[in-house]
Amino acid sequence: MNLESILFSQGFGSRRQCRAMIVDGRVAIDGAVLSDPATDLSAAGLTFSVDGTAWPYREFAYVVLNKPAGYECSREPQHHLSVFNLLPPPFATRGVQCVGRLDQDTTGLLLLSDDGKFVHALTSPKRKVPKVYVATTRYSLDDAQLDALRSGVLLHGEPKPVAAVAAHARATHTLELTVLEGKYHQVKRMVAAAGNRVEALHRKRIGGLTLPEGLSEGTWQWLDDAALASLRGG
Repeated sequence: MNLESILFSQGFGSRRQCRAMIVDGRVAIDGAVLSDPATDLSAAGLTFSVDGTAWPYREFAYVVLNKPAGYECSREPQHHLSVFNLLPPPFATRGVQCVGRLDQDTTGLLLLSDDGKFVHALTSPKRKVPKVYVATTRYSLDDAQLDALRSGVLLHGEPKPVAAVAAHARATHTLELTVLEGKYHQVKRMVAAAGNRVEALHRKRIGGLTLPEGLSEGTWQWLDDAALASLRGG
């Protein structure tokens, strides 16, 4: 694959823009500037730099973001900043999308990818991928609320009760809840239906992937092969 096509595939702009970046000497490999857009390279395992910032070639982008509160999972947010403000511009350019969404005030694990099959596999209701949330509640938790969440609560607009796979109190006002669906405001609505109210919500796990401990709020990282395997198998 030639260098121009590599930059284009990674989201660094239109072909004309990528060609100009190369001709202007902004692209390098192993410290050597490459100024010919037609330079033929093996894309597999390639790492190049643009304006001094390293970028590994990825046929598909798979990333995890530790989402902070106050960001919307949309490229066209209505009231807050977009989560794409926290990511390098090439991700949006190449069509990376959120794998499911979190409310603007919900924090934690957010996956993003431009692999349509991957996105569909993790968001399809038929797949039933478990998602684990930790909620801070306004009122004290009790056994009746936990039992209701486990046995199923009826949400407005839903034809039948929705039940949590697991629900337990980690503290008086801290609930850990596992759900399979991804309905609108689901966790908040379930907790409300059980007689309490969510004051803060954090997603810590999707399938077999737990939010990396070292990933600070507002930062992202590439998913490695082990993480991808845990998601595809989870």
